[in-house]
Amino acid sequence: MEYAENILGTIGNTPMVKINKIIGDIPALVLAKYETFNPGNSVKDRMAVKMIEDAEADGRLKPGGTIIEGTSGNTGMGLALAAIVKGYKMVCVISDKQSKEKIDILRAVGSEVVVCPTDVEPDDPQSYYSVSKRLAEETPNSWYVNQYDNPSNAKAHYESTGPEIWKQTDGKVTHFVVGVGTGGTISGVGKYLKEQNPNVKVWGVDTYGSVFKKYHETGEFDENEIYPYITEGIGEDILPKNVDFSIIDGFTKVTDKDAAIYTQKLAKMEGFFLGNSAGAAIKGLLQLKDKFTKDDVVVVLFHDHGSRYVGKMYNDDWMREHGFVEDN
Repeated sequence: MEYAENILGTIGNTPMVKINKIIGDIPALVLAKYETFNPGNSVKDRMAVKMIEDAEADGRLKPGGTIIEGTSGNTGMGLALAAIVKGYKMVCVISDKQSKEKIDILRAVGSEVVVCPTDVEPDDPQSYYSVSKRLAEETPNSWYVNQYDNPSNAKAHYESTGPEIWKQTDGKVTHFVVGVGTGGTISGVGKYLKEQNPNVKVWGVDTYGSVFKKYHETGEFDENEIYPYITEGIGEDILPKNVDFSIIDGFTKVTDKDAAIYTQKLAKMEGFFLGNSAGAAIKGLLQLKDKFTKDDVVVVLFHDHGSRYVGKMYNDDWMREHGFVEDN
């Protein structure tokens, strides 16, 4: 008989899918590492369970405890599933720019959800960073996950996502392209792939309003780069410890409009019903097309599922309201 002991046993070993139409005349073989097949419908399930297991092992998370995390939704979902299986309470602190679907889904799996304003400084007492830290200090027997600086985040991808990509491409992967938020995915996968073949190029997809690209190129944390943006799940106004800039070969920035339009295009051209960051990732890959040759194997990782964005990027009224209509 084949079965998993619980839902956490179904995390990982996600499929690799060839991308055909949307890549246009790119001569390389372009493959999608399709992470929505995880039970929480996102790549974040991998690191959520790893962070919990490591915290259990060293005593930071104790039986019957409360897990507290600031999340854009997907890490919260992975943590919530693990909390259900392992018997913890879950408190998710989320910013008000995230989709209603994400908030509803977190509540549906038993999480308490605290919503904070987006348009404040990271160190503002109302920011979701500050609120999650404060709640952890005030809540007895609690553990603040801090996915941004928690090394188990990148380690999860070094131990699982990276080896899967290497195996599924038979070691032929030449480029890895992925949106960057906490930095765990790009740093963990990138480290593993470069250990196997130092010539693998690792490209991060950033968004306008985020500091990553300029910091990588100049070493300067430029606050003038920071402003509110709509794209969910990538970009930051801080420098998480999980972003290992030495592993990243470069960044490309994608506009909110292009990310939204290409999210719809992935569904309509490839049958890929994916989240907002996938639109940014594929547009970023298209912006990098001059770097690929016919002999290359390019892997782009798609983080999460379209069901989180039905009221936003998949809603034509919402798209029109934001001016996200393709120019003819």
